[in-house]
Amino acid sequence: MPAYRAPLRDMRFVFDEVLDAYTHLQALPSQGEFGADLGSAILDEAARLAEGVLAPLNSSGDKEGCHYDPATRAVKTPAGFREGYRQFAEGGWTALACPTEFGGQGLPHVLNMMVEEMVCSANLSLGMYPGLTHGAINALSAHGTREQQEAYLPKLISGEWTGTMCLTEPQCGTDLGLIRTRAEPQADGSYALSGTKIWITGGEHDLVENIVHLVLARLPDAPAGVKGISLFLVPKFLADGSRNPAFCGGLEHKMGIKGSATCVMNFEGAKGWLIGEPHKGLRCMFTMMNSARLMVGMQGLGIAENAYQISLGFARERLQSRSLSGPKAQDKPADPILVHPDVRRMLLRQKVMIEGSRALAYFTGLHQDIAHDHPDAEVRQQADDLVQLLTPVVKAFLTDEGFACANEGLQVMGGSGFTEDWGIEQLVRDCRITRIYEGTNGIQALDLVGRKLALGGGRAVRGFFQLVGEWLKANPEAAHVAKVDKALRQLQQATMWLATEGMKDPEQAGAAATPYLRLFALTALAWLWARMAQVAQAKLDAGSEEKTFYSAKLKSADFYMTRTLTETDGLLAEVMAGKASLMAFNEDEFAA
Repeated sequence: MPAYRAPLRDMRFVFDEVLDAYTHLQALPSQGEFGADLGSAILDEAARLAEGVLAPLNSSGDKEGCHYDPATRAVKTPAGFREGYRQFAEGGWTALACPTEFGGQGLPHVLNMMVEEMVCSANLSLGMYPGLTHGAINALSAHGTREQQEAYLPKLISGEWTGTMCLTEPQCGTDLGLIRTRAEPQADGSYALSGTKIWITGGEHDLVENIVHLVLARLPDAPAGVKGISLFLVPKFLADGSRNPAFCGGLEHKMGIKGSATCVMNFEGAKGWLIGEPHKGLRCMFTMMNSARLMVGMQGLGIAENAYQISLGFARERLQSRSLSGPKAQDKPADPILVHPDVRRMLLRQKVMIEGSRALAYFTGLHQDIAHDHPDAEVRQQADDLVQLLTPVVKAFLTDEGFACANEGLQVMGGSGFTEDWGIEQLVRDCRITRIYEGTNGIQALDLVGRKLALGGGRAVRGFFQLVGEWLKANPEAAHVAKVDKALRQLQQATMWLATEGMKDPEQAGAAATPYLRLFALTALAWLWARMAQVAQAKLDAGSEEKTFYSAKLKSADFYMTRTLTETDGLLAEVMAGKASLMAFNEDEFAA
C-alpha cells in the first residue's frame, strides 16, 4: 500500500502561482512579514508530521477504536493517539492561526486550512480532536467575556485542553428549537446545566487534562424555539480542580472515524457560565459552525487526496489484460490497468475534482484572511461576502466529492479495494460522515439558496458574478473562456429562477437547492480551472523545466471542461423543473 505523501507541489501551485496568496496576505497589517520562506517551511514541517506521525496511526486507530469504561465513565483513545496528539500540540500546530494575545501564532487562516488538509488526509480521526477545538476558540474569541477568554483561551490554543460543540439531543438535530437541556441560574452567577447531548465529538477522552464544552441550553424564562437558546461554557474540571458533573454516557458505534470519540454526554447539574447574551446562543454557535463547516470541507478534500494516491499507485502496478490498442508492457504477461480508458476515466475524475476543489478551498480561505484584516472596509466587506457565500458550497461540494473520489478509488482497485489490506475501504467509511455532520449537505444547499443568495440584498452573489465576469472580459484569449462563460450564464439563469419562483413558493427553492449548489460549485471550479490552465500555459511559454507538471494541468483543465462541466446542462434543467414531480406524491404513494 502506498504511503500518504502530502501533495506539496500542487498545494504551492494553487497558493503561490494561481492565487498569488503571499502578495495578498502581505497587504494585511497582521501578515506583513508572512512570506514564501516562512510559509514553505511551515508546509514542509506539517507534511513531515502528517506523513511520519499521524498517517502511521490511521489504520491501527480504525481497527482498535475508542474504549469506554462504564465504571469510571472515561474514554481511552487508540494506542499511539496520545503521543501523536502530544507531538501535534507541542509542535505549535493547535496555535497556528490563533490570536497572539492568548498565545497563538497569528498566522493566516488559509495556511491553517492547508495544514488541515494534510492532517485529514493522514488521520481524520486524530485530527478531529484539535479541529473541533478551533471552533470553541473562535466562539470564545468573538463572544466570551474578557475573564472567560483569559481563563480558557491560552490552554485551548496551546492544545493543553480541547473543546467541544454540544448541540444535538436525542429528539433534535438540525431543528435546534427542540432543545430541552436546561440551565438554572445559581447565586454565584453560574448556571446548573441538566440534559443529554448526543454525537459529541471529543466529549470525553484521555488526550488532555481538561475538556471545555460549549453547550446550547434553555434558561427558565426562555421563549420557545430558536429564539430561546443560550450558549454556556461547561468545563470538565473546574478552576479548583474538582470534577464537574458532565459525564460521558457511552460511545456511538459508528461506520467510520472510529478513532474519534463520539460521545453521549450527560450534564447532571454541571456548573457552566453564559457566553454572550441570554437567548442569543444560536448566533454564538454559528461562529463555531461556520469555522467547522470549512474544516469539514477540508476533511473531504483530504480523504479524496489520500484515496487518489492509493488507487493511482495500485493502477500503476496491477497487471490485468492488454491495452485495447495493443500491448504496452511487452516484457510482462499483462499491462498495468492504468492503460485502460475506463480506469483512466475514474482516476482523472478524481484528479481534476481534487485539484479544482483545492483551488476553491484555498480561494475561500484567502478571502477569510482578507475579510478579517484588510485595511479597506469595502475590501473587507467584499471578501466577507465571498466567504459567507462560498462556505456552504465548500462544505457540501468538497465532502460530496471526497466521498465520490474515495468510492471511485475503491472501484479502480476492484476486490482489492474492498479489503482492509489497502486502507481505501476505511477512507470510504471515514468520509461518509462528512456529508452529514456540521449540517447535512442538504442543509448547506438550503442555507445557500435561503440565506446566502439574499445576503446584502443579493450583494454577495452579484459580487461573485462580477468577479468571474470581469476575469472573462480581461482574458478573452484564455483557454476555455467560452465554456466558463456558458456555465456562468447558466448559473445566473438558475439564480434568477430561484429569485422569482423561490420568493413566491419556498418549496420551489427547497426543491432546487441541491442541484443549484452543485451548479454553483462546478461553475466556480470551471473559472478556477481556466485560471490554472492560464498560469500553466504561461509557465510553459516561458520555458519552465517542469514541463510534465504544467502539461498535466493543461490536460486536466481539458478533461474537466469536456467531461465534467457538461453536468451543468442537466443541473440547470433540474433546478428549473421545480417542485412538481417531488411534491406531487401522496405519502401512501411512496410505498405503492
